[in-house]
Amino acid sequence: MERISKFDDVLKGRKSVKVFDTEYKISHEEMDEMIQKATKAPSSVNMQPWRIMVVDSDEGKEKILPSFGMNSRQVNTSSAMIIVFGDLKNYEKAEQIYSDAVSKKHMTEEIKDKMLSWVLPHYKGLSREGMKDIVNIDSSLMAMQFMLVAKSHGYDTNPIGGFDKANIADVLGLDSERFVPVVAIAVGKGAQEAHDSVRLPLEDVRQYL
Repeated sequence: MERISKFDDVLKGRKSVKVFDTEYKISHEEMDEMIQKATKAPSSVNMQPWRIMVVDSDEGKEKILPSFGMNSRQVNTSSAMIIVFGDLKNYEKAEQIYSDAVSKKHMTEEIKDKMLSWVLPHYKGLSREGMKDIVNIDSSLMAMQFMLVAKSHGYDTNPIGGFDKANIADVLGLDSERFVPVVAIAVGKGAQEAHDSVRLPLEDVRQYL
């Protein structure tokens, strides 16, 4: 695919596409490159709670298809369905994340210890709903970044919230108590012109104080 280098072209060109070229496949190498870029997104105390399931095989798509109801076209035609989960025990990666930051000289050992002494008890003490709020925001930031990255690679996307969130983790063999679904993203080579959409006037959504 021809890549797009100008940010304005990426931003203005990203639109929701619901029908894709069924013959076009995205290699795992390129998919990993896009995901790696997307995970540069910010997250609370850098816990990176997103966990990403890439469903691109015929068997995988057949397994998830009943979960997507009226959004079956995207499952059937996309190169892949990206299902983003939030890990409610993301703090288990804290030691790894901060140790890596120390090794790369992004922080000192002293700052790492200070961060861990605050982050671990705070995160472990959060209610399920409190942690869900955090992982939903952080994972949504990553998901939006993935769609922009995909567009820069020449691909189209469609974010989907309408799927069986209560059971999708179980369908994919994940621990539904730990991993909460945030959003699904269909990605591939668009086979249908996307509709233009309107946005509210700036004065309807913005205030200065």
